[in-house]
Amino acid sequence: MDPNSTLSGEGQAMAAIEHRSFARIGFLGNPSDVYFGRTISLTIGNFWASVKLEPSQHLVIKPHPFHDLVQFTSLDHLLNRLQNEGYYGGVRLLMAICKVFRNYCKDNDIQLHQGNFSLSYDTNIPRQTGLSGSSAIVSAALNCLLDFYNVRHLIKVQVRPNIVLSAEKELGIVAGLQDRVAQVYGGLVHMDFSKEHMDKLGHGIYTPMDISLLPPLHLIYAENPSDSGKVHSMVRQRWLDGDEFIISSMKEVGNLAEEGRTALLNKDHSKLVELMNLNFDIRRRMFGDECLGAMNIEMVEVARRVGAASKFTGSGGAVVVFCPEGPSQVKLLEEECRKSGFMLQPVKIAPSCLNDSDIQSL
Repeated sequence: MDPNSTLSGEGQAMAAIEHRSFARIGFLGNPSDVYFGRTISLTIGNFWASVKLEPSQHLVIKPHPFHDLVQFTSLDHLLNRLQNEGYYGGVRLLMAICKVFRNYCKDNDIQLHQGNFSLSYDTNIPRQTGLSGSSAIVSAALNCLLDFYNVRHLIKVQVRPNIVLSAEKELGIVAGLQDRVAQVYGGLVHMDFSKEHMDKLGHGIYTPMDISLLPPLHLIYAENPSDSGKVHSMVRQRWLDGDEFIISSMKEVGNLAEEGRTALLNKDHSKLVELMNLNFDIRRRMFGDECLGAMNIEMVEVARRVGAASKFTGSGGAVVVFCPEGPSQVKLLEEECRKSGFMLQPVKIAPSCLNDSDIQSL
């Protein structure tokens, strides 16, 4: 979303700036982004986070009336709230990106004016669904800061996902670059995180693709999902320890993104079915059922029972589905989801969010 204002040279007398960042689906190749692999991801218009920046006398981080709730009707209300929503809202995310942004600018001799601001946020991305709700808030806030300080042209698009990830790492959030790349770029993006590129450039090679290449997709998610932040742990350590099975499996997963790019370009839908299913099957072999969680596996199986392709959108909590046989198969999927108590939505692809200056910097 473009800011609703014109920036002055000193950043003063500005109107509010507001940006949206959309939920992300890992289409193929995840979770190899954390292991020097390749992925294809897309942003979806079904869910988003928005951040609003308003010039103010003091720097203010505004708590959200629901997500940062600190007033309760009773002890039981507080307990129920913590069990369903956890301890953390979005205030810590906004604080972290402010810190990381300021340090990045300082380290790279980017001068910032002295104006202050207030930051507020809102989000409708379901929690713990593997749809990148936390990074959506951070990436939307980064866009606001880039415009408030008029430094968009000084911070390369390719570097911005690293800044978003650094803010989340400040808070102990376990994640890779894939989600942040998808949300910084928007639309459909192929990503190559090979060690050569990461060591030489500090980031991967990111290639936007035409969103019209995608077939109709659906999203399955649970209203009370598992925690997506705990899924990588044991596999990561095994990979670091040189476990040959994990290393070869991650390479295989990353290769699915390459095959998927070819399949998309050729509109080879039968190949996409094969690749999506294989992506989940390899993940399951690596992580094991206990780590993935029974509810997450059931979401995948619900789709497969009607002959659809399915895999995790991220690390669990939601599943992306492709019904190659069309509307009749979608009807069967709707019924299976209803019986299992899962939510089902058609995916709305969110197009690229880069503006002209961003594209020029690429």
